[in-house]
Amino acid sequence: MEDLSPMQQLEIYIQGMSGMSPEAFELSVPYWQLKTYKKGEFYNEYKNVCRHLGFVLSGIFRIYKYEELKQTEKNMLFFTSGQLMTSYRSFLNQVACEYFTESMTASEVLYIHHEQLQQLYKESHEWERFGRIYTERVLDGLLHHTETQLFLTPEERYTMLLQQHPDVASNVPLYHIASYLGIEGPSLSRIRKRMQQAAAK
Repeated sequence: MEDLSPMQQLEIYIQGMSGMSPEAFELSVPYWQLKTYKKGEFYNEYKNVCRHLGFVLSGIFRIYKYEELKQTEKNMLFFTSGQLMTSYRSFLNQVACEYFTESMTASEVLYIHHEQLQQLYKESHEWERFGRIYTERVLDGLLHHTETQLFLTPEERYTMLLQQHPDVASNVPLYHIASYLGIEGPSLSRIRKRMQQAAAK
């Protein structure tokens, strides 16, 4: 994938996801924009309307909510390379977002504006199909995330995170990972130590 252009990477992803034809994908080419993000830069901020659907080419992003009473941040999701990214409810309904989406590393994203995507839905049944499949994937992913938080142990959740986002463990501070897992930092340190000891046997 590294030898491919950003648009080629995106096309392969969308074709694999929805079976879109090259002709239909070509309709979208003028709309996609490339943007680089510095570490700590926001893709979308609290109370702003999320107007873009992004495709992460490289880097790591987190979606988090700032809890004013506790003055803490609660990480909800990570996005890494090869994933579509948006604050979905804000993007879907074009309403103010309750979360921040922040780049955790230097990152690169292809993005398309909400209005342009809606235009593609009107022009092409294949793009409309893409929208349906993407919505289904978002719903499935959120349900799966909720189930893991409710029914898996912290160690199982951490193992799953490493499988889904292998870059996170080496590029994101432990306290952010612990927040995502719903545990305290010392608990995550103990989990990592047990896993390292088990792997060494």
